[in-house]
Amino acid sequence: MLDATLTALADPTRRAILGRLAEGDARVTELAAPFAISLNSVSKHIRMLERGQLVRRRIEGREHILTLNAHGLDEAARWIEDQRALWTWRLGELDTILKEKAP
Repeated sequence: MLDATLTALADPTRRAILGRLAEGDARVTELAAPFAISLNSVSKHIRMLERGQLVRRRIEGREHILTLNAHGLDEAARWIEDQRALWTWRLGELDTILKEKAP
């Protein structure tokens, strides 16, 4: 799942869609409006966000309404924080070793 989430986050159009959804639910056509790409292309971006579990879709009549799934970011945030902690520790250890070896 982490791979799908990070892949979804890797694209600026998809991040812009998430930014818009952070303001509230939106129809697919509303999300597509600011982009100079086809509705079909926006739909492909949305499917990538759904695979990454970053958005949820509900259908009301003919309208597809999307909602941000902030919980989808939790796994990615945990992984990033784990990496930050690991590298902070490793660099701290390297700094200690270098200071011990310095003349």
